[in-house]
Amino acid sequence: MKFFKNLFSKPYKTTLTVTSNSGFHLRPIAVFVSKAKSFDCVIKASFKHQTVDTKSVNALLALNLDKGDSFTLIAKGSSAKEALNVLSKTFHTLMQNDEPIKHIQKKEHHYLGACLYGESIYEGIAIAPLFTHEQTEHYEEIKTTFIEAITYATNDLEKLYSTNKNNENTMIYMAQKELLASLAKEESTFKDFEQRIYKEIEALEGGKLESKRVDYLDILQRVKSYLGYSTNLSFPKEAFILIAKDLLPSDILALENTQVAGVILKESTLTSHTAILLRAAGIPSLILTQDISKYPHTRVILDTYSGLLLISPSEADFQEAKTIQKQYQNQISKAYEKRFEKAYTKKGKYIKVSANISDLRSAEIAKKEGADGIGLFRTEFLFKEQKPDFQLQVDTYRKIFDLFPSTTVRTLDVGGDKSLPYIQLPHEHNPFLGIRGIRLFQTHPKLIKEQLLAILTAANGKKIKIMFPMISCVSEFIEIKKIAQTLAKENNINISHISFGIMIEVPSTLFLLESFNKEVDFYSIGTNDLTQYLFAIERTHTTLTTNPLSPAIFHALDFIMHHATKPVSICGELASNKQAIPKLLDLGLERLSVSPKHIAQTKEEIRDV
Repeated sequence: MKFFKNLFSKPYKTTLTVTSNSGFHLRPIAVFVSKAKSFDCVIKASFKHQTVDTKSVNALLALNLDKGDSFTLIAKGSSAKEALNVLSKTFHTLMQNDEPIKHIQKKEHHYLGACLYGESIYEGIAIAPLFTHEQTEHYEEIKTTFIEAITYATNDLEKLYSTNKNNENTMIYMAQKELLASLAKEESTFKDFEQRIYKEIEALEGGKLESKRVDYLDILQRVKSYLGYSTNLSFPKEAFILIAKDLLPSDILALENTQVAGVILKESTLTSHTAILLRAAGIPSLILTQDISKYPHTRVILDTYSGLLLISPSEADFQEAKTIQKQYQNQISKAYEKRFEKAYTKKGKYIKVSANISDLRSAEIAKKEGADGIGLFRTEFLFKEQKPDFQLQVDTYRKIFDLFPSTTVRTLDVGGDKSLPYIQLPHEHNPFLGIRGIRLFQTHPKLIKEQLLAILTAANGKKIKIMFPMISCVSEFIEIKKIAQTLAKENNINISHISFGIMIEVPSTLFLLESFNKEVDFYSIGTNDLTQYLFAIERTHTTLTTNPLSPAIFHALDFIMHHATKPVSICGELASNKQAIPKLLDLGLERLSVSPKHIAQTKEEIRDV
């Protein structure tokens, strides 16, 4: 009966667009598939001339969905409408949470010996002999069946997932588990299973998701280990730098119990799960495409701060590397020990270092990391999957406001590359120049009014700064501030302790500062958006990039500091850039807001200025 109901019921459709720079890749696909499996209706994804089952990780991966690709979600059956709604929300959340991998800014260290240059996965310095990763496979016949091997491998991945739930990389194991399930469902023998895996790897070659081949190989290796196949994998007892064509994610777990000082990979990528786990393990690692097997396996220097391998170091080079290594280690430990202390420059000027947060958890982390306050509370997180009711907003804001003596809260900022599944914004050819930030008030006034009232209610005598994003002219600010004041009056809320300000991110505000000075209580410079609008390059663009240290940016900041008569803070990524901090302080900025993990180091950089 259910079959016929699914077959003849009305189909529901919606179009979803990939907005993540990394495309729709394995980890978000695994979450999406897991959610799809919770519905008993038929759910398909259609892209170009392919239509696949959304309950199969392997099938969705085969679509090779990249940033900008739009696909159609089609659901048929008794719960089709609900499934489409839930999956749309899930997809939008996954896209927004999928942060791009940041390239490491190379530092210049000067050595005498010959160097080979590559791309750094994780920063550090390793001094040790090279060791080539070689393993041989052995087979010993055992009675385990293919089905049993699949079960054992699935249990392994489930255990890794469940025991690492507090680790941000735990989704790798869930993703592999879902991928294994979809592959095993389609094949009945190990031979077919193995052939299928190699076929899928071949299909990934040259595509955006080619780096996911290691996950297929890792799954294969795990299943084979229960069918009598074993590998001899031994490592030196002394410190070593591992050379490998590539590594499997499971190899990284094995490495954590060795004396590995560094890793050099020839064919990996920054977005592979191997690279993600190397970063999590804190192992200095480098992607180096040159063949280094011809070099003698003597002591070398791997300096991933500079993105290089020093293949013939002199004694002076060894001494230099050890000095640099010790300096970085001392800086990190010293900065962390002093994270709760205020940051003063060498001239005795206090610089406030606040945190950029998005929810209660990140606010609590910011507290532990030594933040002086909250300089940017991004409220979008609370709104991501479904619209929060008024009381949930009040309760959440209040818990965060109670953690610090002062909090700067930004009203809902969606549009551009940020969307909410329950807000239907008009289709725009260039959404970064359309309905964004405060402009949302024009299309969804009730949503913004309710948020403002929730913030005002939660403030409850606390020193709160309310900041409006994407303000481009004075009248916009006057209008939204008046609405906040009216809401407070209508609900008998005292707002004498509340300040109102704007994000400086639209270039027009620079030339209206004289007028803004008469209206606002404070400014906060959002350098991420300001930079993209100054250079007319979308900040999520996969090909075009901007120089964060461009003189144009600092000229703009200098202009702001000379014309603003109200307090100015900066909350973009530039605020934690080591090279930028001295310039920012020279311009007169006294308030920096950075991500919680950068607080200790930012304070230490300030103390050296």
